[in-house]
Amino acid sequence: MTTFVGVADTAAVLGATGVERAIGQVAERVHADFLRWEQFDKTPRVASHSPVGVIELMPAADRETYAFKYVNGHPTNPERGFQTVTAFGALADVDTGYPLLLAEMTLLTAIRTAATSAVAARALARPDATRLALVGAGSQAEFQALGMRWALGITELSVYDPDPAATAKLVANLEPLGFTVHVAGSSREAVTGADVVTTCTADKSRATVLDADAVAPGTHLNAIGGDCPGKTELPRPLVEAATVFVEYPPQTRVEGEIQVLPADSPVTELWQVLAGTRPGRTSAEQVTLFDSVGFAVEDFSVLCWLRDAVRGTPWGQELDLVADPADPKDLFALLQRTPQRV
Repeated sequence: MTTFVGVADTAAVLGATGVERAIGQVAERVHADFLRWEQFDKTPRVASHSPVGVIELMPAADRETYAFKYVNGHPTNPERGFQTVTAFGALADVDTGYPLLLAEMTLLTAIRTAATSAVAARALARPDATRLALVGAGSQAEFQALGMRWALGITELSVYDPDPAATAKLVANLEPLGFTVHVAGSSREAVTGADVVTTCTADKSRATVLDADAVAPGTHLNAIGGDCPGKTELPRPLVEAATVFVEYPPQTRVEGEIQVLPADSPVTELWQVLAGTRPGRTSAEQVTLFDSVGFAVEDFSVLCWLRDAVRGTPWGQELDLVADPADPKDLFALLQRTPQRV
């Protein structure tokens, strides 16, 4: 039998754990998995693009466990009453190929994205960072704020979104959690005085969501918006001036902010910084950019966290997903025990 964890049970696990604490636990797991980066079987995600969005499969595996995530990105979905991003995923046993866990991953993707942002910020942001700017107040924003508080202790943030309803939603969600939120009238106003800037927009275009000269020396940029070929958030001069850190270059060069740069532009892989084999931030004035596109190892990490979190709890249910005949060579026997329709 395969364990199935749906939306309600995932929400219950996160509620019982505490969302910020869960992000921290997943961040620690992501950090640990990045330290064994070379042990993973890795590949860029497989994407199917359409004029309105993208559907992707994201696999990763170590010697014991295989993971994949199915995820979409459709920026115009909210106009039709649907979410921009939805996802589900699975874990399987490498030894037998049998699925172990099937789970919703819309919530889990937000958790793992915030967790990875937290890991990067803890490694790259100035240790005295006190203010976060959010450019974009959509579904990821609250999770990002909680991740930065876990990583850096930040409770003061400014936010800009052209949608007043999204901004009001964010304020209503975060102020009761102890954040001081300043609503900015522009992205320039939002990033002024910020130590960490997170851009989280979803438009499939060569967008410029903030001006290069608005970013102060010493800022850590966390570009997490829904990435794909032809979609960027930052102006090229800003990307060129920053020291760039990425997850997996073969994927980031196609989908990330650095797709506007030459194919041999210098980047540092985040796992190398965590392992101490490459430098991270080298000065207080340096602008660091985590060009985050989301990678399958992070989904592996959060699915393993969920598997462990539901073990021995009432959450999750056994799912009859895989045929299991008494004789493994007699699959047809299962049909003989099933009433046939005439």
